[in-house]
Amino acid sequence: MASLQHRFHSFLEQPGLLGDLLSRLEAQTGVKRYYLATGAVAFLSLYLMFGYGASLLCNLIGFLYPAYVSIKAIESPSKDDDTTWLTYWVVYGLFSIAEFFSDTFLYWFPFYYAGKCLFLVWCMAPVSWNGSQVLYRSLIRPWFLKHHQTVDSVLSDLSGRAVHAASAVSREASNEAMKRALQTAD
Repeated sequence: MASLQHRFHSFLEQPGLLGDLLSRLEAQTGVKRYYLATGAVAFLSLYLMFGYGASLLCNLIGFLYPAYVSIKAIESPSKDDDTTWLTYWVVYGLFSIAEFFSDTFLYWFPFYYAGKCLFLVWCMAPVSWNGSQVLYRSLIRPWFLKHHQTVDSVLSDLSGRAVHAASAVSREASNEAMKRALQTAD
């Protein structure tokens, strides 16, 4: 537990957006940044459990920071950060689809949004046991490797059918327009 607390302290001391904000707040209020951060986390946790709009707050937490660092990853020359955040978005997307079908039942569970938020934070956490990496390696990748050829075949077939249907509709619309133009010319 002391190691976790030490890592939390060192995280709060790092320069950057959060560190600079906490430094300014610490200077203005006289309250140590550890207590400011702990209070903010406690407030967010309680709000996610009991507050109105917890769903929106949870979705913002799961979207805003990952979107920001994804843009930074796109702009960086490194490929590793791209892979990290692409993996997060695959897991986030699959979770969102699963949640869509189960949300009617899940939101009735006490503290659902606090649990969802913890799950999303775990999926974006910069640790070796990051949730999106764990879920991707253990569930998504094996399923994909087993079924990707079938999915590719179905998508190719659907794409061919869509092109054929669009071509037929376009041809019919063109013929109809030509008929109307000839009728109005007479």
